[in-house]
Amino acid sequence: MTLGVAAAGGQDDPAIVVRGLVKRYGGRAVVDGLSFDIGRGEIFGLLGPNGAGKTTAVEILEGYRKADGGEVRVLGLDPARDASPLRPTVGLMLQENGIYPQARPAEIVRLFARFHARPHDPDALLDTVGLLDAATTPYRRLSGGQKQRLGLALALVGRPELVILDEPTAGMDPAGKAAARELIADLRSAGVTVLLTTHELADVERLADRVAVIDHGRLVALAPPSELASGAPQRLRFTLDRALTDEESRELEAALAGESAGVEASVRVLGEGVGRYRLDGADPSPALVRAVAAWCADRGALVVELRTGGGTLEERYLELLGAEARHRD
Repeated sequence: MTLGVAAAGGQDDPAIVVRGLVKRYGGRAVVDGLSFDIGRGEIFGLLGPNGAGKTTAVEILEGYRKADGGEVRVLGLDPARDASPLRPTVGLMLQENGIYPQARPAEIVRLFARFHARPHDPDALLDTVGLLDAATTPYRRLSGGQKQRLGLALALVGRPELVILDEPTAGMDPAGKAAARELIADLRSAGVTVLLTTHELADVERLADRVAVIDHGRLVALAPPSELASGAPQRLRFTLDRALTDEESRELEAALAGESAGVEASVRVLGEGVGRYRLDGADPSPALVRAVAAWCADRGALVVELRTGGGTLEERYLELLGAEARHRD
């Protein structure tokens, strides 16, 4: 099934332009001078904690809210003023879609298809998103992942030039997530622009061409995911076959502060009870690697993985938000 559509407007122009966007509620700016561009055919990730202003910014792009300041263009149009010509070109996948509980996926997709001049074939689309077997199942009986797949189908049925996806893989099992990621990647290959808002950083790492991180309505970082992750400091990370106790973590820190390593480092847990750790406060070195390995061997803890280098996107994301909080303080 071909997902692409012949795009209107100049192909050299960005699909989305945001310049100095401001939105206030009760005198408080929830979006505060936000600026970024999204190229046509790009998968763009918009990240930020709850309350960062992501939803408000996206709702302005969708034309559901009006900005209090700045400039916004979506496919060359003002979403507030040009809502009627813009709506057929934009597909939306929302977390809460308000679908009637008794309606069935086949009925819903066929209904939505009638709203568009050149829709996808509903049955083919249901097959593409993996819902053909559940096409006649009432919505209320669908699993969370199936509801997400239906939301994705409704976003795509009108052959949009731009798709805005809100948590597209939430509630899906691993196979469902993999299939959804493949479908989103196919959208880019077909020339469709994708704006992705999610807390699933694995989706962003695997799919996004660029990522914008916002906090308190302001842009904190804008870069490709790999470049963003590489900005994390060089650190030693290791995984053990068991979790360390608090006392053992303190003992390891004390051992690393001794003469053998000559460093002062703190052990940071990277997951609850899974034995993943990072050493903060010390640059990776052969002496540090040797000291960690020797200490673990003495305690009977098997080193499953040990690596040096920059962090993951998740680590860098948390560091950026922490730096932003310190800046505000």
